[in-house]
Amino acid sequence: MFLLPAYLARLNYTGPTEPTLETLQALHRQHLFTVPFENLNIHLKRPILLDEESLFDKIVIHRRGGYCYELNGLFAIALRQLGFDVTMLSAGVWGGGRFGPPADHLCLLVQLDEPWLADVGFGDCALEPLRLNERGEQPRGLQRTYRLEQEGECQYIMSESRDEDDWEKGYRFSLQPMELYDFIYGNHYMQTSPDSHFTQKRVCTLATPTGRVTLSDLKFIQTVDGQRTEKQLADETEWRVVLKEYFEIAL
Repeated sequence: MFLLPAYLARLNYTGPTEPTLETLQALHRQHLFTVPFENLNIHLKRPILLDEESLFDKIVIHRRGGYCYELNGLFAIALRQLGFDVTMLSAGVWGGGRFGPPADHLCLLVQLDEPWLADVGFGDCALEPLRLNERGEQPRGLQRTYRLEQEGECQYIMSESRDEDDWEKGYRFSLQPMELYDFIYGNHYMQTSPDSHFTQKRVCTLATPTGRVTLSDLKFIQTVDGQRTEKQLADETEWRVVLKEYFEIAL
């Protein structure tokens, strides 16, 4: 069963809970600062399940992270309990010169006085929601700018940039309402297919107020105020020490 106070405690969130833009922005940032984006269960041969109880048990009780279906799935449940109007959306991630299939990614539409795109499950994503109807640049976080372009009647493309002249597509999404069960096949593919990038290496990454920390297999990457450093870890023992110290995960 989903318990809202326990979820907010997992985020170390003590701010307002009224369904306002300010609350949404604060929860979004705090989620990205406390809950890692990670795929470790795939490499531990533990199945990733998308029902409410399993998501709550993994992320809140066992203080783990997850990938888009898990992180945005549980975030949507929490926002709805707080009184937000939330719609789950299907997206195809850009890669290899094309967009992936629908249900490749799960993101959220939050309707306030106007619609906002929320996403706490895209790895290195925007720290705060994006205004859906804004076609100009939307700065979010450290040295990051985002842009939403409309394609057709109800499709949008999210792009991001670290440099005003260098834009990279992120994903294309539809406004067609979805629910968690619509992502079951995508979830199965992501954790079982040898072609899925999630099965090819372990990843754990977390935003920080000054940048980001990332474990990519035995490589530890830190970015602080735009300065990136990399360290090759010696072995699994050191990997577990870093996992616990920086991500508060003990396997």
